[in-house]
Amino acid sequence: MSGIRAWLSAARLRTLPLSVSGILVGTAMANHQGYFNYVVLILALFTTIGFQITSNFANDYGDGVKGTDNEDRIGPARALQSGILSRRQLKRGIYTSILINLVLVMSLLFAAFGTEHPAYIFVFVILGAASIWAAVRYTVGDGAYGYKGLGDLFVFIFFGLLAVLGSMFLYTRFLDYMAVLPAITIGLLSVAVLNLNNLRDYHSDKKANKITLIVKLGLEHGKIYHYGLLIASFICLLCYVLTEFGSWKNALCMIAYLPILVHFRTVYTIKKAVLFDPELKKLALSTFLLALLFYIGYNNFL
Repeated sequence: MSGIRAWLSAARLRTLPLSVSGILVGTAMANHQGYFNYVVLILALFTTIGFQITSNFANDYGDGVKGTDNEDRIGPARALQSGILSRRQLKRGIYTSILINLVLVMSLLFAAFGTEHPAYIFVFVILGAASIWAAVRYTVGDGAYGYKGLGDLFVFIFFGLLAVLGSMFLYTRFLDYMAVLPAITIGLLSVAVLNLNNLRDYHSDKKANKITLIVKLGLEHGKIYHYGLLIASFICLLCYVLTEFGSWKNALCMIAYLPILVHFRTVYTIKKAVLFDPELKKLALSTFLLALLFYIGYNNFL
């Protein structure tokens, strides 16, 4: 495999649509309040994509070094596992992506706040550093939180609350308490995607002593947990739509729950862990569809 293709494989491009969902929802809510900035939008999208790629590199490296990625793993072969990138190359890729992320974060904050709000810049620099830390420490190191059943919590915080509310604040410099509902929705759906990954990898993770929440719960209880995530996300978004309803466009995002309903039914029928793998892409794309329709429905600048 060529160098470029190897890095694209390690970057896991199929995960990127989910990563930008929170930015689209946060931007839409800012637009709904009358705030918009194309430069902030573009830089925010690139920044969150950068975080996701760093996370993917680090996840590949961490699981590969620990031996979690092995012949028992069901999903697509990882870069280190398959030998298309060495440990040294992947570690260098992690460091390079972190440097790029730092440049993107500072560019984004300058575009959003200029030099007039040093306190905001300081807070977001801390949040950016925390995002990079979370991206790396999911699987890297002896204290990796992904091996302690804490992955779901961190995904909810960073993909949901921080992505949506943080991106909204970049435009508005204030937060609306109702914005918490879409943030929870995106957070729960992002956790559900991770949960599918952990359901799929239940047997290999358990064998490798990777203690995810699913390893603690077991497959059947893990499926019940999955239903709860989907139902709670639907309730939160429905409450927001009903509260903020102004026209039929505002309800467009609820259409995304049609494929999610089909997914719900499919998960109910699954008996073997390997069958969870195709559902990962379906739920991730459904979440991106929801974010895109939300962006269209609440964007007053379209």
